[in-house]
Amino acid sequence: MEPVLDQSTKVKTQEKKKLRWKNPIIYTVLILFALVNAYPILWMVINSFKTSQDFANNQFGLPKEFTLENYFSAWQTANLGTLFTNSIFIVVTATALTVLIGAIASYFLSRFTFKMNKFVYTFFIFGMLIPIHSTLVPMFILMRNIGLLNTPITLIFPYIAFHLPITIFILTSFMKAFPKDIEESAIMDGCGIFRVFWSIILPMSRPALATVLILNFIYNWNEFSFALVLINDPELQTLPLGLASFAGQFTTNYGAQMAGLTMSLVPILAFYLFLEKDIVKGMTAGAVKG
Repeated sequence: MEPVLDQSTKVKTQEKKKLRWKNPIIYTVLILFALVNAYPILWMVINSFKTSQDFANNQFGLPKEFTLENYFSAWQTANLGTLFTNSIFIVVTATALTVLIGAIASYFLSRFTFKMNKFVYTFFIFGMLIPIHSTLVPMFILMRNIGLLNTPITLIFPYIAFHLPITIFILTSFMKAFPKDIEESAIMDGCGIFRVFWSIILPMSRPALATVLILNFIYNWNEFSFALVLINDPELQTLPLGLASFAGQFTTNYGAQMAGLTMSLVPILAFYLFLEKDIVKGMTAGAVKG
């Protein structure tokens, strides 16, 4: 037995030696990657506190004097209050409806067997292959014909339609891994189908739900193409569209532009940090269990 133990000990020692030089390299690469991605955001935030003269003289250094004038200017000039209200209404409504519809559809596709199951699932997943820009003109004509063009709810419908496929894909892959015994026990206790869905399946799907929530929220918050084509009224514009117009009108006021972009970034960061742990669990579980 001793030679076998010695051999296993040697293997463990060799693995530890490999990890000793691999770990520093991995961490170094990850740190560099994080810095490369974080630097543009940090640069934007720092320049938002500079005056126009300070920005012109020193674009890559710290401001000589921190000022909040750019934030007040951007809020008033770009009408950010209205833009934030419009974006929050559209994003929250579209995200909530997408996740709700996607969760119900995923529940039936993953937990029930019926004749058109595979066809319906394939039909939804096929939507992930359709490029958004190829549908802009048909979507414009459709919205104009049904009288929904340039209204507060115009953007909700395309946002739901184009994010249902990825939502159903992630949730279905996650729900398929649940054992059937859970539902059988609940049904024996007198629970109906929808009671099982609300009380058992949804709580168990929390990591996957967090993942699709943040994916939908980020996409809807930053979406520009549909907003540009379907919205013309300045009072109905979303934040990305309004900031683009603001940047075009005030091309020399870089400080105000940076301040507006910084304020638009805050809700995404806050939402992501709030759901960070569940997002990581959902992404890993959905990738492995599918």
